[in-house]
Amino acid sequence: MAHFNCSIAQTLEIVGEWWTPLVLRNIMMGQRRFEQIQADLGIARNILSDRLSTLVDAGVLTREQYHDAPVRYEYRLTEMGSDLFGSLMALMAWGDRWLSPDGPPVEVLHKDCGEVTRPVVACEHCHGELTRRNVRVRPGAGWRPPTGVTLPASV
Repeated sequence: MAHFNCSIAQTLEIVGEWWTPLVLRNIMMGQRRFEQIQADLGIARNILSDRLSTLVDAGVLTREQYHDAPVRYEYRLTEMGSDLFGSLMALMAWGDRWLSPDGPPVEVLHKDCGEVTRPVVACEHCHGELTRRNVRVRPGAGWRPPTGVTLPASV
């Protein structure tokens, strides 16, 4: 998808495989070792190995050796990987709202205020919630119009 001048398409090249967000979730929640992640998810070893390699190659994770014989590694988030936290929280919030009729499987507790909260996408300036109805898009610095296509005035 390198030919798409779209940040969503570029992101999905790295994290768009079905297991990848779950692998990232587990790492964000403290499971850093292959065996822990594999056992928790029940994912095939070759698929997990492939997902971890993709994330390391893309700079989302680092791989650090913690044992010599046999050689074993831990996977840690880079700054780039940590920045995916909000995206995973947004997916969770959507699933909680639309796919969890008995309520959210887990609650999010904000450590700063001690309250249970729900993730929202907010404006970095005024902190107001961003919705499809209160934003518009316009060409940015990296915009390259595809042949015969124009950017709509709003989404």
